[in-house]
Amino acid sequence: MKKLLLSLATIATLFTACTSDDESSNSTPTPSGEISGDFSANRTYVKGNYTLKGTVRVKAGVTLTIDAGSVITADVTDGVDALVVENGGKLIMIGTAAEPIVCTHLTKVPGSWGGIIIYGDAPIVGASSVTSATSEDGLTSSVTGTAYTYGGSNATHNGGTLRYVRVEYAGKKITDGTSEMNGFSFYSVGSGTILENLVSYKGADDGYEFYGGTVSATNLISYGNTDDAFDWQDGWRGQLNSNWFASQVGTGNFGMEVEAKSVNNDFWPKITNITLKRAAGTVTEGGTSAAEYDAIQFKKQGNGDFSNIVISGYTTTGATAVRIQDAATNTGQVDGHKIKLTNVKINDGISQYAGASGITVLFADTDYTLSAEATGATITPGAWTIVEGINLLN
Repeated sequence: MKKLLLSLATIATLFTACTSDDESSNSTPTPSGEISGDFSANRTYVKGNYTLKGTVRVKAGVTLTIDAGSVITADVTDGVDALVVENGGKLIMIGTAAEPIVCTHLTKVPGSWGGIIIYGDAPIVGASSVTSATSEDGLTSSVTGTAYTYGGSNATHNGGTLRYVRVEYAGKKITDGTSEMNGFSFYSVGSGTILENLVSYKGADDGYEFYGGTVSATNLISYGNTDDAFDWQDGWRGQLNSNWFASQVGTGNFGMEVEAKSVNNDFWPKITNITLKRAAGTVTEGGTSAAEYDAIQFKKQGNGDFSNIVISGYTTTGATAVRIQDAATNTGQVDGHKIKLTNVKINDGISQYAGASGITVLFADTDYTLSAEATGATITPGAWTIVEGINLLN
């Protein structure tokens, strides 16, 4: 009987070992592959590690979906890498705080690729009040071979959903010397598009740029981008923006650059809860000859309604919290009460505001208010806010 029991135990042990081996051999490998070319039919990429090759275009009527936890690595030795959503297409990238979707570059060098670019047909007001314009990213349509245009009348345009997405090392500058890309570029994107919990990390141009449109964005982080943390033009008018956090490190220009193509619009964007930080020793992109070191700059009739703002570290000699760059903006926007900055907390003892040479700026008491209780952006940290051990919110 004892021998029989030992035999059964041995059999059980062997069976367990075989089962374990089978489970190991049948484990599913992490999906991988190449993302390239034009998408003319809907496509979903499950959580995996993918390589982005060249300019990828999501065509009109097509939805490209990328699952949470995916890592997309741009890797090309020539040409331009970028993830582009054409007007009428949709990009669905819904990550989580624990499993963000990361779009990066193999070299980890700022300016190595074009980032995420979305085109729509929401309203713009461009130079001389035009309602359409040509993009400045240097890209051309694969169908027409001509540069992309943007603008329209579809205020509720929907270009998809970006949630918990991080773009790293983007901001490529095209060889013609004038065309530039950003971490995120939104050309006439409409209010039907969802932009939440996004990070633009160490790009060689702006962290985010809005070219007109009506889209709003919440919980944005711009870290270490060498031009402006946030930038817009063409009459962007998003109304539901909140929790914007900029950390300028190493090289950076304005925390926010605000312009409107020299058109005195009767509307403006609204943003609540803003933190603008500049690390000690941070220099401007253009060196000492470029005085682009203020927290917020308004020019070319740029305007906006901003509240609960904390400004820290903009201590370069001559810097100010808010600068009005030209006389027309001072007359049309400051005197016209179209720039409002309320509940502002300025650390480091810099001035509240100033004008460029020869411009005397005086905000109405209700248009510019200070508050020692201002908190700035309130963003919940997680894996999505940490890169290579760096907490981007510190």
